[in-house]
Amino acid sequence: MAHELIPGLEGIPIAESKVSFVDGQKGRLEYRGISVEDLAENSTFEETAFLLMYGHLPSQGEFEEFNEEFQRVFRLKYQIVDLMKHLPETGHPMDALQAGVAAIGMFYQPRSNLTEAQRRLACTRILAKTPCLVAAFQRLRHGEEWPLPLKHLGLAANFLYMMTDKEPDPEAARVLDVCLILHADHTMNASTFAGRVVGSTLADPYCVVSSALGALSGPLHGGANEDAMRLFEAIGTPENARPYIEDMIKNKKKIPGFGHRVYKTIDPRAKILKKHAETLAKKSGNPIYQIAVEAEKVVTEHYAAKGIWPNVDFFSGIVYSELGIPRDCFTPIFAIARVAGWLGHLLEQLEGNRIFRPTQIYTGQHDQPYVSMNER
Repeated sequence: MAHELIPGLEGIPIAESKVSFVDGQKGRLEYRGISVEDLAENSTFEETAFLLMYGHLPSQGEFEEFNEEFQRVFRLKYQIVDLMKHLPETGHPMDALQAGVAAIGMFYQPRSNLTEAQRRLACTRILAKTPCLVAAFQRLRHGEEWPLPLKHLGLAANFLYMMTDKEPDPEAARVLDVCLILHADHTMNASTFAGRVVGSTLADPYCVVSSALGALSGPLHGGANEDAMRLFEAIGTPENARPYIEDMIKNKKKIPGFGHRVYKTIDPRAKILKKHAETLAKKSGNPIYQIAVEAEKVVTEHYAAKGIWPNVDFFSGIVYSELGIPRDCFTPIFAIARVAGWLGHLLEQLEGNRIFRPTQIYTGQHDQPYVSMNER
């Protein structure tokens, strides 16, 4: 039977899912049927994570139980902190995060044939410890002590606290909380697919998240917000945005933070992030937001008719930068949020699991003789 090759599986459904939904024509993103705008306005990251993983918004009792369990597993074992200390300080935080998640799994048994309760605890543990891993590596690579998370703070506020050793302004913590909600899931992207493939082998949640982190670390998946920040810095002033961008367009250079494989209109997450970027930049007096706005005008003039609009990465880097987050930690923040979606997809995959086993189209030779080494 002949098979047609579809490069990258583009447009090929590989699973049925109730976790999230995207309408690229209308610019709509939903988690379990709830719009991301509604969640960003009213929810918290912890509540959104529960929704993604377990299929419904938690009741008061469910949320209190989830939060208590979350607080119990927040801290890192001292062996993991020691591991972070011994990683090269020049290494990328994404690599440290992937190594840390894989290592954490080694401390918790069993790792196969998990009961529902054991798997649920593993998921909570990963969700809680990923921000600790990123913050610990960031602090330790600069010779600073890693402050333990505080029980009275939520995940977003704790992350900012662990990064700086100072309790964050509630407004800043809320902005990061919204960012985490916006990045928590986005249907069947490369990292989610990687996680589901590994999950289909019945590997434990630590391996699943570690594999998804590996996929996210690739420059074709994560990191465009870093490139967008470099672009704004290269432009320098709002007045220089038009000639700089038009020169890029003339020379057919890719403009970071623009275009999306799914969205043919503005990314709904970009709309929300743009508002927060504006608020934070006005407060600090940083002109980078105005540079971004002027660059956005020029690009949309040229490309909006072709369905190329700002995506989630165009403004997110400004938000993170204004919150005092180092640039190489931008993608790890994406990962901290996306853990919720990866775990939601893992739990869904296991409901009626079948291991992924795609086929291939062989293009090599046949019936080739073996040639001895002295004749090669």
